[in-house]
Amino acid sequence: MSALPSSTYRLQITADFTLFAAAELVDYVSALGVDWVYISPVLRSATGSNHGYDVVDNGIVDPARGGPEGLAALSKACHDAGLGLLVDIVPNHLGVADATQNAWWWDVLMHGRESKYAEAFDIDWDFGGGKLRIPVLGDPSEGSETVYDDLTVVGGELRYFDNRYPLAPGTADDGASPREVHERQNYELVDWRRADSELNYRRFFAVNTLAGVRVEVPWVFDESHAEILRWIREGLADGLRVDHPDGLADPGGYLDTLAEATGGTYVLVEKILEGDERLPAFWATAGTTGYDALADIDRVLVDPAGRDRLDAIDSGLRGSDQPVDWKSLIHDTKRAIADGILNSEVRRLEREYHASHPHTEHDLVVDAVAELLACFPVYRSYLPSGAGHLHEAAELARHHRPELADTIDRLLPVLLDPTEPMAVRFQQTSGMVMAKGVEDTAFYRYTRLGSLTEVGADPEEFSIGVAEFHRRQAERQASMPGSMTTLSTHDTKRGEDTRARISVLAEVPDRWSETLGRLRELAPLGDGPLENLLWEATVGAWPVSADRLHGYAEKAAREAGDSTTWTAPDEDFERRMHALVDSAFENHEVRGIVESFVGEVEDAGWVNSLSAKLIQLTAPGVPDVYQGSELWETSLVDPDNRRPVDYDIRRLYLAAVDAGAHPLVDDTGAAKLLVTSRALRLRRDRPELFTRYAPLEAFGARAGHAVAFDRGGAVTLATRLPVTLAAAGGWGDTTVVLPGRPLVDVLTGRRYPGGIVLLSDLFEKYPVALLAPVEED
Repeated sequence: MSALPSSTYRLQITADFTLFAAAELVDYVSALGVDWVYISPVLRSATGSNHGYDVVDNGIVDPARGGPEGLAALSKACHDAGLGLLVDIVPNHLGVADATQNAWWWDVLMHGRESKYAEAFDIDWDFGGGKLRIPVLGDPSEGSETVYDDLTVVGGELRYFDNRYPLAPGTADDGASPREVHERQNYELVDWRRADSELNYRRFFAVNTLAGVRVEVPWVFDESHAEILRWIREGLADGLRVDHPDGLADPGGYLDTLAEATGGTYVLVEKILEGDERLPAFWATAGTTGYDALADIDRVLVDPAGRDRLDAIDSGLRGSDQPVDWKSLIHDTKRAIADGILNSEVRRLEREYHASHPHTEHDLVVDAVAELLACFPVYRSYLPSGAGHLHEAAELARHHRPELADTIDRLLPVLLDPTEPMAVRFQQTSGMVMAKGVEDTAFYRYTRLGSLTEVGADPEEFSIGVAEFHRRQAERQASMPGSMTTLSTHDTKRGEDTRARISVLAEVPDRWSETLGRLRELAPLGDGPLENLLWEATVGAWPVSADRLHGYAEKAAREAGDSTTWTAPDEDFERRMHALVDSAFENHEVRGIVESFVGEVEDAGWVNSLSAKLIQLTAPGVPDVYQGSELWETSLVDPDNRRPVDYDIRRLYLAAVDAGAHPLVDDTGAAKLLVTSRALRLRRDRPELFTRYAPLEAFGARAGHAVAFDRGGAVTLATRLPVTLAAAGGWGDTTVVLPGRPLVDVLTGRRYPGGIVLLSDLFEKYPVALLAPVEED
């Protein structure tokens, strides 16, 4: 086992797929060619959680997921097989949905400010009048005059339906009513609708049940990481993946502390990079979890010629003659978030400012802070690094709101000072606004090509050419060779092969326009952009179950927030929306249109899929294979992308290709398993072939359809824009110049002498090839 993985395989550990089950899978993962197993969070999380990010106890491996014994079993299985183990950790927040499950939170509720753990959570006690506000109350139940009539005191606890809360000592001994008992507590149960503007604890994004943790406090780090550090110290885990470091007060300081505590173990961070943004060079990390690589790989496979036509289709769906302006769209969605579900965070920033500038006008500061957050161009700064982003935001904010210019100018010196509490909190908040305003709202409104609206991607960038792709990969090799690359994760909006098929629409925009128009006539909804999004998803994931599409449609529509919302669903609209989904299965004509169009684009989608997979697995960085994605991965947004995986069929297919079968590129996905296993094994077994990055040049009329590079001996060749390639008559006499030595395609076993080779020969069996120097007997 090496200190740096050659590849990883991500497993979602749940109560139904435990650490023991993962241990039983190590032989398959190893046979696939992977050399590190990578698992989702395994500390005790909320009962019933299927993701593990709502940790309630940092001190123990979740018994429901296999407990300490399960982790030991998985670690032993990995190490016995020569594999490393990478574990996801969650330092930013704790789950507080059920106070009885979280001892820290329970203690804070019972003892208030006097609790030892009050310092662990980011609570503004003064704003709550000395109480911690818990947003759980709804409307009074039937027969109750007020919501307080629904409170009860049972067994020394205050209860609101199934919610249980502790009682401060001596507050329920005199026969007081439940309402009176409630008034005596260190917390205040409030209407859930007040959370948007009146909450007084920091959350993960806008999730009320995930409370922010102050790991910058030394004892909080020590207590919350004792179990994690034990894994490293005792050799149970070999590396860590840090979830959402941007939520921390000082991400760089946290990573320094973690590096010192772990002896510099392999650490990755879940970090979204916007545009040309680079990971802070001073961070103690090997790199990101790879969304930036995903965006590059997707875009080199998108046809730039389709942009104008898809823009026109999208504009028509909106009743406009102009394409949507992405920057204006996200400014507005981010501002809506700052004024809406995250307004409590904005108001807390104003309170930080008011503490040292008491004579300022509250509403002006709130307005200016919200505008700065809406204009901030990246997730956050890391002062003093990234101060330029704040100046950029200020310039844009003054342009949008010139009447706020004086207030913005007064705020800037404070926001630029790393020692100011307001500046620290602004950095924590900007990422929340970005995530909720862009990924969770704008991505569902910007629907011209769904494959572009993916986590970590900039949808305004429609495609990139081969030369630009090569430039970015060379930079990755030079700057962050240990950074992860990925195509699918537990957070992606669409699985890699769903996106690969949707990207084909850029090559056939007229056919898509015709198909979409007919579908809209047969199943009208009244929201053109959402209809485009839903039909793209249907085509991209087909064949797909009705239940999966219904779940996706509901989430997509409510996240977009144009025609219905989470907090105020429009029943009539959602009835039509679900009828649209049903029509794909129950209306013979609609289903026929869908299946006919899928038949036209699925082959090209599979070409895109194989090209993307081979590029990802062989390009610079540490490639991750998300569970099950060695076959076609046609999931939609979570929780669809966390469905159980059938490993029996994958074992069967792997045995077949290892026995010499050369599968067809068809709906089984076995060809993708062949590509995946051969690429992973080559990286693991011959690492000396992956030490550099050099573009290879193709020559001829179809040269622009090839992506080719030499990694220091291993040569990757992939096909792009397959529809237009076929329409042009195929590869013809297009050639590539290979290294001048005997080479073998590890996918087919076919040998080549090196030098000038016809691409039609290289791609005779598959639309991709992976060449390696022939080893001497």
